[in-house]
Amino acid sequence: MAGIQPPTSEAPTAHTQRIALHGISWQTYTHLLAELGDQRASRLAYDGGVLEITMPSDRHETHKKLLERMIETLTEELELPVKSFGSTTLNREDLERGAEPDSCYYIQNVNRIVGRQIDLSMDPPPDLIIEVDISSPSGRRFDIYRQLGVPEIWRYSNGRVQLYRLEDAAYVPCDPSPTFPLVTTEVINQFLQQADTQDDTAFVRSWRRWIRQQLAST
Repeated sequence: MAGIQPPTSEAPTAHTQRIALHGISWQTYTHLLAELGDQRASRLAYDGGVLEITMPSDRHETHKKLLERMIETLTEELELPVKSFGSTTLNREDLERGAEPDSCYYIQNVNRIVGRQIDLSMDPPPDLIIEVDISSPSGRRFDIYRQLGVPEIWRYSNGRVQLYRLEDAAYVPCDPSPTFPLVTTEVINQFLQQADTQDDTAFVRSWRRWIRQQLAST
C-alpha cells in the first residue's frame, strides 16, 4: 500500500477535500480501512478499482448534523423505529463496491438488522442516506449506493437539499420523501434557511412544532 495516504489532516477543514486514486485493489482498500480505524474524519469510497478519499469541511459537518437532527426528530414524533449507523462502512465484496455515507438510517427495515453491525452480504442496505456536497460532487458515491440498492438519499448541494429515490436502477428526484410523506424539499429547505439565524436547540424546537402541527391537521 506504499504511496496511498489520506489527506494529512484528520480534523474537518475549511474546504472539503476529495481525491481519487485509480488501480487500487479491493484487498488494498480493505487493508487501508483496517489501518485507518473508525476514529477519523475522512470518508472512503471504493468503486471497482477507484478509491475516493474525502475530508469533510466544517461547513459540511454543520449541514450534515442539521439533517440528522431533522430525521431523528421526525422518527421520534412519528413514533417510527430507527437505527442510526452514522458514517459506517457499507461494503459488498461480491460487487467490489463500498462507501461511507455522511449518515445512514434503517427505518423500514430496522427489524431486519440484528445488533449494531451491518453485513450487506446478508442484510439489506440502509433505508435512507444523507450526502452533503459542499465543494465536491458525490456522483461516484451515488453509483455505489445504486448498486448497493439504497432506496432513498437526501443530498445537500449548492445550499439546498434534493430528495432522491431509487427507481428502475436509477436515482430520480422525488417529492415528498418516500420515508416521510409529510416532508417536501420546499419545507426542508425553508427550515435549513432558518437555521442560519437560530441556534440548534431553537431550530429543533421549531422543526418539532411544525411536525406536530402537520400531524394535528391530519
